[in-house]
Parts: sequence; structure tokens; C-alpha cells
Amino acid sequence: MHPSPLISASELRDALRTATPPVVIDTGFDLADPAAGEREYRTAHLPGAHYLHLDRDLSGPKTGRNGRHPLPSRDVFAATVARLGIAPDTPVVVYDRHSGMFAARAWWLLRWLGHEAVAVLDGGWQAWRAAGGDADDAAPAAPRAVAPYPSRRAAMPTIDAATLAASLGRVRLLDARAPERFRGEVEPLDAQAGHIPGALNRFFKLNLAADGRFKPPEQLRVEFAPLVGPDAAAVVHQCGSGVTASHNVLAMEVAGLGTSALYPGSWSEWSADPDRPIAKG
Repeated sequence: MHPSPLISASELRDALRTATPPVVIDTGFDLADPAAGEREYRTAHLPGAHYLHLDRDLSGPKTGRNGRHPLPSRDVFAATVARLGIAPDTPVVVYDRHSGMFAARAWWLLRWLGHEAVAVLDGGWQAWRAAGGDADDAAPAAPRAVAPYPSRRAAMPTIDAATLAASLGRVRLLDARAPERFRGEVEPLDAQAGHIPGALNRFFKLNLAADGRFKPPEQLRVEFAPLVGPDAAAVVHQCGSGVTASHNVLAMEVAGLGTSALYPGSWSEWSADPDRPIAKG
């Protein structure tokens, strides 16, 4: 697998023609209509692509206090990966139709599991079709049998709510939500409006150029520099439920700024506790 966390449509087309093609995963989803992504997948998807659903496959059980999209357990996600025929050396490409927000979640989870050979299709479904890529509505072939994905040390850093609360003012916290949600002017999904005190806003769609592909690494470095400072290890990303925050983690890696931490529970977990502080504006 090439070293970038992104892969272009033309690179993917070439990779699919090799003797060891990547496993391709469609992660399309719609927060307002959780069945929409799967419907779109059944209508048309990349040839041979499998489908993973945000709620069923890329999240764990909700308690009402752990956010809208808590992480799945590592063992459960490892079993999901193995069912798709993915072993530690299997190249994987993930994509969606929604600016990469759900593909970035799958990328992050695979990296968290310890899987290195994973890339996001830059520009997603739209870039694939614009490049002349084929569409298919057939169910993919049964994955080849592989051994259960091995248990490995978590390769992507996370932080929990209690640790974050004790660290406010000492970490650089970036919120990936839309500016009006960050400021607390609207809140369509979670218990309270506002943001975690001390957070800075980096709307995830700012990572993309007008054509839906990620901006060049040098441009991303310039844009992130005033937000993250000199040390990626001191950066924590959050959003509404830990999904679009992964997009900012990915963008920092594309920019060559290193690996930064994710607060998986994000605002949906933080705001569910009335004793936690909130800020507006």
C-alpha cells in the first residue's frame, strides 16, 4: 500500500488490477436517515465493495452517557474486519459519498486496531465516477477466509472525558463541527448547545478543496499551524460524536503534522452531563 493515508481514483483503479487488490469498503451514511447509505450502496457502489454501517459496524452500544457513536470494542471490530477477509497485511481502501466524514471514521478505526495498510479514497464516490470508474449493484464475492484479526496495542491515541476535563487549558482542543453549532447558536442533535471550554473550531469541510478532494499537504499545514502549535501529541480532536473529528486527525496526517488524539465521546457525551462546563460564542 502506498504510504499516504489518501489514494486517488486512478491509483485505486491500478491497485484493483494487481494480483493483491485492496479490500474496498463503502461507508456511506446519513445522520438524518440512517438507512440511506445502505440504500445508496445497494443501488451503486465500487465494483466488489463491501458495506459497513456507522451505527451497526463502526460504533458500539450506547448508554445515553457515552455519546451518539461510541467506539466499538476492539474485539468486536476485529471480528468485523476479519469477516471482510482483512488480515494485518491486507490493503484496504475506504470511501463514502459525504466529504470523507464516514470514511475517515473507518480509516481511524482500522488504524486504531493496528492496521497500517488503509487509505481513504480522495474525493470519494464522486471522484471515482468523475475519473470514469465503474459502478456496480451486485453483492460482493464472499471474502476469503482469514484468521481472526490479532489483538494489538491501540495504535491511535484517545482521551476520555474525565482526563480531558482535568487537562483543559493544557491541551489544544479542536472541534470539527460546523461554526454555528460550535458557537451554540443551534444544536440539532445533542443535549445542550455550545462547546467544550477552550476548544477552537476547525470545521472538517475546510480540509477539502472545491472539488471535494483534500487540500494539498502544504496548504493544510499552513491552515492547521496556528491551531495546533508545534506538538501534534498535545492536540485533541472532537466533534459531535467522534466521527467528523477523525477527518481532522486524517487531515493532520495528510499535512505531515503527525498523529493526534481523539476524544471519541465528543460533544454528545460531554453535553449529556449537566455538571460539565460549556461555553458559547
